[in-house]
Amino acid sequence: MPCTENVASEDYADFITPYYNLPSEYLAEAYTDCVDFINHQYAVLYVPLNFVSPLSLSSFYYDTIPKLFSLQDSAGVEATGISQAVRLPALSNGGRGTLIGFIDTGIDYQNPIFRNQDGSTRLLGIWDQTHGNGNTIPGNTFRTLYGTQYTQEQIDQALRSDDPFSVVPSRDENGHGTFLASVAAGGVDESAGFAGAAPKASIAVVKLKPAKQYLRDFFQIREGADAYQENDIMMGITYLYALARQYFMPVVICLGLGTNQGSHDGISPLCTYLNEMSTFVGSAIIVSAGNETGYGHHYHGISTQGGTQNDVELRVGENESGFSMELWARNIELYRIGFVSPSGEIVRELPAISENEDVITFLLDETEINVFSSIVNVATGNQLIFIRFKKPLPGIWHIIVYSSIDIQGDFHIWLPSQGFISDDTTFLRPDPDTLIMCPGNANYPITVAAYDYRTEGIYIHSSRGFSRSGQIKPEIAAPGVEILGAGTGAAPFIRMTGTSAAAAYAAGAAAILLRWGILEGNDLFMTTSGIKSYFIRGATRNPGLTYPNKEFGYGTLDLYQSFLSLRS
Repeated sequence: MPCTENVASEDYADFITPYYNLPSEYLAEAYTDCVDFINHQYAVLYVPLNFVSPLSLSSFYYDTIPKLFSLQDSAGVEATGISQAVRLPALSNGGRGTLIGFIDTGIDYQNPIFRNQDGSTRLLGIWDQTHGNGNTIPGNTFRTLYGTQYTQEQIDQALRSDDPFSVVPSRDENGHGTFLASVAAGGVDESAGFAGAAPKASIAVVKLKPAKQYLRDFFQIREGADAYQENDIMMGITYLYALARQYFMPVVICLGLGTNQGSHDGISPLCTYLNEMSTFVGSAIIVSAGNETGYGHHYHGISTQGGTQNDVELRVGENESGFSMELWARNIELYRIGFVSPSGEIVRELPAISENEDVITFLLDETEINVFSSIVNVATGNQLIFIRFKKPLPGIWHIIVYSSIDIQGDFHIWLPSQGFISDDTTFLRPDPDTLIMCPGNANYPITVAAYDYRTEGIYIHSSRGFSRSGQIKPEIAAPGVEILGAGTGAAPFIRMTGTSAAAAYAAGAAAILLRWGILEGNDLFMTTSGIKSYFIRGATRNPGLTYPNKEFGYGTLDLYQSFLSLRS
């Protein structure tokens, strides 16, 4: 029977599940007939929360529980070579005929920089996930059980109305999505000295709904932090591709979100989906590297053969109510852990069992630690130890990591990303590398770091590579420090810093290349990998650095030189 429930409500839990054909008995076991299909590989099941509470990794596979993502931000058009490139007749297209899609906090669709000269909108659609129970748009194959889709015609109608929000009641309360869209595809405002990278491209936007409370509680996300669910991002990608097919347009997907959850080698459901979509002709996927350098959220342990142990020192801040962390080791390694609390209470090493969950309490304080150990994670084949602290005692904790099998002998631990955890909770001996966040560690998308085009130095918090598997990430760096873009409310233009702004520049450059390659017949089979090659070949490289570089990738984006490189 069709689903008639409000699956976006807090009464439902969301699960990402792989499928080929979901049989009816599978749905019966899942206590639901509410299903959204992402693509031929993944679906989202919406299950009444009371059937699955309390949520536990011993009851549900790690990868079926949506990870939570944060935003990647707190005059670079010249620095990227875009301004020089568009002066060439072959690249003066401004991205016309392409679609740039954003999955973010929404968009201020009334802003003049998102309109044509006649006042009509350049937006082909908005899917607002925050209200509505799903609707169907004629000509668009996208179907969903939540949110509301708004068409180009409805947005134009709203712009002509005395009360636009009575027609299209979608707003960007945060401003992050509006800013990214302006940097990548905003029009020209000569009075402000502003121009987007691809000012003639069409735009589409997904406004993400906030993460549900049960997931925030499960991952112990800090109260008040902006957090968004993995399955909502995946559904947003499906919407944008459906819209591009409806209009027969090449499409660029720009993602300025990231998470420290997961294996950091591009194997999560979202990364797997992006890898597949990156191979589509006429498609470019651009993602931000993350802003994690310098916060002490990553520990890299090295052990030698012979049963050694590592003492991982973790400082927990005074106001930390709880957090989760993840230890990942390769399939040729096996580790066990124990704890020493700040008060000196010792928890001996826990056994490494196939699928085991332990609950640890302490005599002298209220701390509770949940430890889930999986010696073979379903997706990666690697060992995962998921650790969740509730009401942790402030001070220095010691996490003792014992090696049972160590051939190459290393493991990684990641704390949650900036904003999800107190600034005072850090590793005392952090490792500065392997900080590329998901989905930036996916293999095929183009991952963009941020640098200051004024000083030519890397942005201090731009996440460093490479991925845990050694994949070269990031591939490119673009301007991301004090970037000018559209604001919301009283400020028409504001400045932001972060790798999502850098990704927006790269998205605009990709749209210009897609126009030249696909629509003008110069490279009819252009994909994300092809655009990546153009970017890398034209990148500016500092003779004092070695490439590929953990900060800059293969160099800084220069679209003009990318085009000139075609001559040779």
